[in-house]
Amino acid sequence: MNVTFRQAAAADAAAVHRLIADNLEAGHLLPRTLEDVTANIGRFTVAAGNNSVIGCAELAPLSSEVAEVRSLVVTEQSRGQHIGPRLVAHLAESGASNGFATLCAFTHEPSHFVRLGFTIVPHVWVPEKIERDCRSCAQFRRCGQYAVTLPLREGVIIRPEQPAALIHGGRAAGGRRFNVERLQLIPA
Repeated sequence: MNVTFRQAAAADAAAVHRLIADNLEAGHLLPRTLEDVTANIGRFTVAAGNNSVIGCAELAPLSSEVAEVRSLVVTEQSRGQHIGPRLVAHLAESGASNGFATLCAFTHEPSHFVRLGFTIVPHVWVPEKIERDCRSCAQFRRCGQYAVTLPLREGVIIRPEQPAALIHGGRAAGGRRFNVERLQLIPA
């Protein structure tokens, strides 16, 4: 499937809203009204394939320095094709070109972001998010989400295809390699 990434247009608002609403069941997205999505559609990047929106993510400014990845979702049928990481890479590029110093996200699955170069940080390191959204949330002080940040500076690149390196004995090492011979069964 040929996937294109572009800034969302007003005509995409209903599809973006439907994509978010269809994925609320998993419990990892915050609900959004169609009016909210429509009002902020210019901040969304969409992934389009087969003449439809198959993924979306919003670059939401929290301050003049910090922007947040919000409403990152890919259709279930399109997962596993690096569409989510490519959406985040697009937001990081857009955030840097718009003068943001930091990109953040609040997530139940930090490993997806860590693989892209983000760092898990204490929530208090993103006070803009706490003031804007967290204090009014029913889960405030009981939040199960992780805060992750990525500095948007020269030379920081998100590489969706590369797995995170493992740190072993103070040095970076590749992923674990399994010994195929150990896994073979020997007949009795």
